[in-house]
Amino acid sequence: MTVPAPRARRRPSTLGRLLPLLLIGALLAPLGLLVTSNWRQVTDDRDLAARERLGVQYLTALAAVTDALVEAQSNAVNGRPVAREALNGAVEKAAEVDARIGGELLSQERWAGVRAKLEALRGRSATDPEAAYTAYGEVSDLLLALHRKVRESSGLVRDPEADSFFLQDSAGEELPEAVVAAGRLADLATLVSRRPAAEQPRGLLELTGLRVSALAPAADLVDNLRSAVDGSESTDLGANVLTPLDTYQRSVEALAAYSVPGKDTGVVNPGQLSAAALNSHRSARQLQPVILTELDAVLAERIDRLDRDRWLTAGAGVVAVLLLGWLAALLVAAGRRAQRRAALAATHTESPDTPPQRDPWQPPADEPRALQPVGAARDPETAQWGAFDAAR
Repeated sequence: MTVPAPRARRRPSTLGRLLPLLLIGALLAPLGLLVTSNWRQVTDDRDLAARERLGVQYLTALAAVTDALVEAQSNAVNGRPVAREALNGAVEKAAEVDARIGGELLSQERWAGVRAKLEALRGRSATDPEAAYTAYGEVSDLLLALHRKVRESSGLVRDPEADSFFLQDSAGEELPEAVVAAGRLADLATLVSRRPAAEQPRGLLELTGLRVSALAPAADLVDNLRSAVDGSESTDLGANVLTPLDTYQRSVEALAAYSVPGKDTGVVNPGQLSAAALNSHRSARQLQPVILTELDAVLAERIDRLDRDRWLTAGAGVVAVLLLGWLAALLVAAGRRAQRRAALAATHTESPDTPPQRDPWQPPADEPRALQPVGAARDPETAQWGAFDAAR
């Protein structure tokens, strides 16, 4: 009886062996692109928040200069001695901040111009209040422009979240403008009261325009801070900001009331307006550091969150790569085992010394077998007793 030789296994083609690895590579490519894109996005957001914190530091230094400058202007216009110590100290601290981070915020050139103007005020005589009002006004305009420059170069004006955006707008634009305009309003009222009667109508028109310039940013400030509190997830923001904000809002209301000409006199009382402006300045001085502190806290918390997101992204990418690498190793090992089995099968098939396989129920060809009667059972169980029955 001839037994057919077993079929030789087909050796897998090169494409078949590489196809699983190609599929893993096809999965790894978009995964790497996704992880890299997310990492870059989170890193860019973190860098922006870190740069914004530099802007907060610079705005804090400029706030002290603004307060000292407004106070010095009021003293110069009213004939009082100018407290140079406070202004000089604020300028020195701002210069230190500019030397440290001004290069990154592209503010050094502007600060140099502001500081030169501030230095020029030291030698100005206090005998001409009108000239002092003009000179201090020029420096104030340069200082407000520096506020805007710092907000732009630090990225504060592009802040993506509502609470921090309103906080930076309040501390970096609205409040400095309101403080400067309120000081100018009170000082101009003092100057108008000293002018000849023929110039009084023109002075009242100037006061009316300056009144709008002082009250508009103050109103925007109140709206911004309330929007920041409403849009923030932090419970501390409202508790820390609302109390000084209410104080400032009441002082602004008093400033608005005293800046309107009296019905009987038709003029503005400079003494009452100066007192209201001073009260507004003091409440703003209490409010501004609170805003800047809360803004810095919000940015610091955002940086911590973005750091966690970056490490989560990196961890997810590493885990995915390890899993795909493990899968690729399994496929490679399985392919190598299949190759070894195919090679072994081919060796046994092609070798001439390999004995042919036989039916396990058939005896070997050279083994003598006893004669069996015709029609003997072919059942294996009865076949083994055939020789015994024949002998008997």
